[in-house]
Formats: sequence, structure tokens, C-alpha cells
Amino acid sequence: MASAGEPGRDTGDGPAIGTLSHTKVCILTYGCTYNFGDSRKLEDVLASQGCRIVATPEDADAVVINTCTVIAPTERKMLRVLHQHREKPLYVTGCMPEVQRDEILRVCSPVFISPGEITAGYQAIRKEPGMRREIGIVQIARGCRGSCTYCITHRARGQLVSNSIDTILQEIRRCHERGATEIQLCAQDCSAWGADHGNHLGDLLGHVAEMPGTFLLRIGMMNPATLLPALDNVIESFSDPRLFRFVHIPVQSGSDRILSRMGRGYTQEDFLTIVREFREHFPDITLATDIITGFPGEDEQDVRQSVELLSAVMPAKVNVTRYSRRPGTAVSQQRDHTDHVKKVRSRMIQQQAEKISQRLHMPILGTTVQVTVTERLRPGSVLARTGNYTGVVVSGDLPVGMVLEARITTDRTYFFLGDPVS
Repeated sequence: MASAGEPGRDTGDGPAIGTLSHTKVCILTYGCTYNFGDSRKLEDVLASQGCRIVATPEDADAVVINTCTVIAPTERKMLRVLHQHREKPLYVTGCMPEVQRDEILRVCSPVFISPGEITAGYQAIRKEPGMRREIGIVQIARGCRGSCTYCITHRARGQLVSNSIDTILQEIRRCHERGATEIQLCAQDCSAWGADHGNHLGDLLGHVAEMPGTFLLRIGMMNPATLLPALDNVIESFSDPRLFRFVHIPVQSGSDRILSRMGRGYTQEDFLTIVREFREHFPDITLATDIITGFPGEDEQDVRQSVELLSAVMPAKVNVTRYSRRPGTAVSQQRDHTDHVKKVRSRMIQQQAEKISQRLHMPILGTTVQVTVTERLRPGSVLARTGNYTGVVVSGDLPVGMVLEARITTDRTYFFLGDPVS
């Protein structure tokens, strides 16, 4: 493989990105919104160095792969992608080099770019004009305060480090000035923001509410354990009409016994309290949650409790994940369930989630709702959002930021199709 720098090594304090100057670069990003935020920063840094960002590896002089390793199937996919592009000058960043560098080096010999190098490079050029983007991403913190027994991401990203309020407000303003109507605040755990310096998420959102601008904000994932102490302040912050009435609060299991084994730091009743409080203040709020099934020690009763919990809270979206052993985690040596058991249990939970989705979607069909265009999908089609973040694909070359009425015509499970009314 042809590679810039010494293969399989960091190239020092800063030069890894520098070796890409004035080349055509393709960045392939996998995983969470935070990873996509890092890739956005890297794009800006590379553009400041005279690079041209291209869409496909075939058109590129070099390929950057921003990796995820949250579950074993994702890890295997990453290794396949790395192997596929090993003949090009290859650069690797993201979570995987932090915890599974040896696995990477078994399939390729890349140059590693640390997340810290990306952040440093971005801070050096952040006042320069950047690329226009319809969806803004603002990272509010790195790492978390959790000690989940199954999570490898905690090892990759480390302890919580919250970005300052001033830095976050500047980034929100910058995204809006560069064309974003929807701006996504992200972290490994958004509701942990500020806990490392005596503040809480409500403090940050209070400052955001004082900002001028017509942007809309989506708050990223919030862990029940860190959300509960700041719940009243966070709920109060949602009175800002620019905040989408949407919360992603992963419960992971409906069984207190399994939640304890997972090290989640809350109970089923804590989660129910959070949901009740949000809905008391905002009855139409959209709830998304996550469930892990097949966790070591989980039995049929635990699975039933998860199904019952979903029936009780009626989330609009459920991300169902089959437990997979991650190296170096607290439960990695415990007896695992067979793939068949995990498949059966995940299918049961997924079927329940789909029934709930159908029940929630049925009353929406045929209604007319107000939406804001947030993203161009393709010529003649845009994505718009309601105030509670329901996605509606609307026909027409409508400008981002436009507010209109749309009649809901078709349920596509994860979004709706709609026709513009005005």
C-alpha cells in the first residue's frame, strides 16, 4: 500500500492531516452524529489546506475512514471497509484506533489521525469561511460519566469533557450563518453536559434561548441517569419554540435486574418518571429510545418486561440492538446467549415497536401540518420537519428554512410523504 507517513503510526503532533494538503480526499464516516461532527471539522481543515473533498474513493487521491466500533457487526464492517481501500493512501480516525488498533493493523497499514488533532486543526481555522451545510452539527461535550458494563465507546472517548458555553454558542451561530436551519447538538451523552464543571444542560439551553436567529435545534441522546438530576431545568428549556419537541432517551431494558447488570444507574421507574414529566408539559413530544436484547443473564421475563415497557410509553422510534461482546468491557467474559436466542428476542421487541409506530402514525394520515424545510434530498424533493421532529418528504424544489403547510398522504414507517398545501 502507498501511504503518506510511516504506515500504521501516528505521524506526530499535527502533521498527519498536513500530509493530505492539496489532494483530492474522500472521507467515509460511520457511526454516531458525533463522528459526523468530527468529519465536518476535518473537511473544513482539509479545505483550508487546499484539498478538494470528493464523494467517492474512486475519485480520491487518499481516503479517510472515520470508524465506529460500538457493536461487533459494526467492527466487522469497518475491517471490511479498511481492507477494501488498503491499496490507496489510507487514513483512519474515530473510535476504533483508540481501542482496537491491532485489529486495524492486521488488515491495512494506515496513517492514524487522532480526534484531538482534528479538534486542534479546526480551532486554528474556525474563524475562516467554511463549507455551507443545510444540517449543522455542534458537539457540546466529549466522553461520558457512565460506567456501562458493555460499552466500548467509553474506553474510546474517555471521561466527560464539556465544551464551554461560549464555544457552543459560537458554533451554533457559525452553522446558522453557513446555511443551516436545523442544528443538531450532540455528545456521547448530552444531558451530562456541564457535570464536570458544576453546570447542567438547562444552563446551556437557557443561553441558547437568548440567541437571535431562526434556526431549529435538535437535542441529541440523553442518558436517564444524567438527565434525572437536571430534569426540571431541561424540561423548562423546551419552552423555547426553536427546540424540536423531540427526545432520544435510551432505556436499554425494561428489567431493573438487567439495568443493574448493565451498570446504567437508573431504574425502570426513573425512566417512566422522565417520560411522564416531558409529556405532562409537552403532550405531543416525540420519544425515541433504545433497547439492547440478549444481554448476559437476560431471561424471558426480562424480555417481557421490555415489551411491556414499550407498550406503556409508546415511543415513536425504537432502536433495537442485539448484545454483542466488546473487548475489554466488564461483561465481555460472561456467558453469552446464542445468536438464535438474540434473533428471536430482538424480533419480538421489533414487532412490538412496529405495532406502536403504526398506532401512532394512523391518526396523522390525511391531516395537514406545519413543517419547516430542513434539507434538500434530490431535485424536486425536500425533507421537512414538524415541531416535534416528524419527518415529511415534500415534493418541490423548496428552499431550506421555508415554513409551509403539508398534507400527510403516505406512511413510510420512518417518515411520511406529504403534499404542499400553501
